[in-house]
Amino acid sequence: MLLVGLAAVLAVGAVVAGALLLGDDTPAATEAAAPTGTEPAEPEEERPPALELAVTDRDDEDATALRRGELLYEEGDPDGARESFQAVLERNPDSVEAAIGAAYASWPDGTLEELEALALRHPTSAVLRLNLGLVRLALGDLEAAQEEWREAEEGEPDAPAALKAEDLLNPQSPPGRPQFFLTGFPNEAAGLTIGKRIDALTRRARAGDARDWLFLGSTLEQAGRRISAQRAYDRALELEPSSLDARVAAIVARFDKDDPSAAFSQLGPLASRNRDEPVVSFHLGLMLLWLPDLDRAREQLTAARTAAPRSFYGRQADRILTELANA
Repeated sequence: MLLVGLAAVLAVGAVVAGALLLGDDTPAATEAAAPTGTEPAEPEEERPPALELAVTDRDDEDATALRRGELLYEEGDPDGARESFQAVLERNPDSVEAAIGAAYASWPDGTLEELEALALRHPTSAVLRLNLGLVRLALGDLEAAQEEWREAEEGEPDAPAALKAEDLLNPQSPPGRPQFFLTGFPNEAAGLTIGKRIDALTRRARAGDARDWLFLGSTLEQAGRRISAQRAYDRALELEPSSLDARVAAIVARFDKDDPSAAFSQLGPLASRNRDEPVVSFHLGLMLLWLPDLDRAREQLTAARTAAPRSFYGRQADRILTELANA
């Protein structure tokens, strides 16, 4: 039970930290970290499957309607959900997310068959594979569900849905991934919705310096677009090879729950060579929490706090240590 409780603490803490840094306190940002259970329901219960459209990187009209439909479905109003999804399909017949939602709204009548047919037309869609797995889970076939989630990760790794699939495949780990955090975001990005923020920071980065690419990468991570974030951090490091921030960001962005050793093999030695740099020990502590290795995480977070207690990373480390002490 401690692990379950800690996972929730870490998930909420990571999102709240991101919201404080980026000025994003929207419901979608918080919902992105909500853990989803992976225990199969009994088939005879015909429990409705969880719906995860993972529309975390958009704020257009269709995205708003999709989130509304998802919420209505979660609240037990499939008819209202169907109306929202059908409205999207009328405007955009090619919307995979809306087609998934419409199929869910008819549960259990034809839901699996509709999604399987949709998969024939969109075999690499992460959001489709994610939800097809959730339907198979609800029908009691965990092994088939896990195969769908692996397909989601492999088929479209830059999609927010791929991160949701990774969570489901690794229920022993806190949801989401450790992210690179930095302060001092441009005023022009404050208060913008996620899609507009990405657009604004992309324009700024293309005309700017390494730090502008770090701002963009951090925002892309918040939106669940991990491959795009990696590319932004790599660009920052290319522009400023001596930047410790850029090096740490490029490493943290490559954390993978299926194979975390690659990131640790780089950040661990970097922390040993930079013991007085809280940006390194702080992010190493974050990654250790996601293993989870609480003892070593506390050591690194304490090192960050000790090195610079009044700095941004020192204060954030203190907050997380307090949460761990109270967990």
